[in-house]
Amino acid sequence: MWDAAPTRTIDVHSTAKLVLSEAERTRLTRVAVDRQELKRADSDRVGVAIRNVMGMLNRDELDNLERRELQLTILAAAFVLVQAAGLAMFMYPLVFLHPVGNKWTLRVAFFGFCALTLLFVGYLLDRQRTVRKLKQHLLAELERNVTLQHQASVDLLQTMPDQNHFWDRITMEYRRAMTMQRTLSLLLAKAKPASASAKNEGSSEAWSDAVKAMSRKLRPTDSIYRLSTDVFALVLPETDVLNAKRIAVRLQEELQEVRAKHGKAFDITVHNYPEHVKSSHELEDIVKSLLPAQSEWDIPVPVGKV
Repeated sequence: MWDAAPTRTIDVHSTAKLVLSEAERTRLTRVAVDRQELKRADSDRVGVAIRNVMGMLNRDELDNLERRELQLTILAAAFVLVQAAGLAMFMYPLVFLHPVGNKWTLRVAFFGFCALTLLFVGYLLDRQRTVRKLKQHLLAELERNVTLQHQASVDLLQTMPDQNHFWDRITMEYRRAMTMQRTLSLLLAKAKPASASAKNEGSSEAWSDAVKAMSRKLRPTDSIYRLSTDVFALVLPETDVLNAKRIAVRLQEELQEVRAKHGKAFDITVHNYPEHVKSSHELEDIVKSLLPAQSEWDIPVPVGKV
C-alpha cells in the first residue's frame, strides 16, 4: 500500500512533462508557420510596392514616349539617307563621267561624303540604343531602391518589441509606479483610413514611417511597441495626464506626413495611472479591447491512469 503512492506521483509528474512538451512543440510550430506566412506576405508586398511606383511613373506613358523617340530616330535617319542619296546622284556625273580637274580628288571627296553620311546615320541609331539602355538601367535601379526601402521597413518592424515585451514592460512599470507612488501613462495609437474612399490596408512603408515619426517625439525613457498590424503602444513612465496629452498632440503633428503620403490616420488615446485606471488588469483590458481576436489552439491534456 505504501509502495503505490510514489509510483502514482511519478506518473503524474511524467504526464505534466508530456503536456508541457506538447504545448512547447505546438507553440514552436505556430511560430514557424507565422514566420513562413510573414515571408510570403513580405514578398507579395515588395511586388505591390514596385507596381505602385511603376504606376506613379506611368509605365505606359514611358513606353509610348520611347516608341515615339525610336520613330523620330528612324525618320531622321531615313531623311538623311534620302537627301544624301539625291546629292550623290547629282554628284556622280561630275565625278565619274565629266570630271573637272583632278578626278582622284573628286572621287575621294565623293566616297568620303558617302562614308560620313553612313557614319552619321549609325550615330543616330547608336544614340537611340544608348538612351534606351540608360532608361532601362534607371528603371532597374529604381526597382532595386524600392526593394531595399521595403526591406528596410520590414526589418524595422520585425525588430520592434511585440506583445510579449509589452506585457512585461507594462507590468514592471506599473509595479514601479505603484511602489514609488509615481504616475504612468500609456498611449495607444490605432490606424484607420484617412478618408472614406481609402482602403484599410497598409504597407510596411506606411507602418515604418509611422514608427519613425512617433519615435522622433519620444524621450529616452519612453518606449514604443507594435501590438498588432495597426495598433501601437507607447509607454511613458513618470508622465501625468497633461503631459501625455501634449505628447499625443505632438505625435499627431508628426503623423500628418504619414497621412498625406500613405492615406493613414491614427486615433491616439491616453490612459493614465492613477487618473484613469487603478490596477494593471484595467490597463491590460483596455489594450486587449483594441487588439484583434485571436483563435486559441486547444491542446489535448492526456489523463493518467490512477
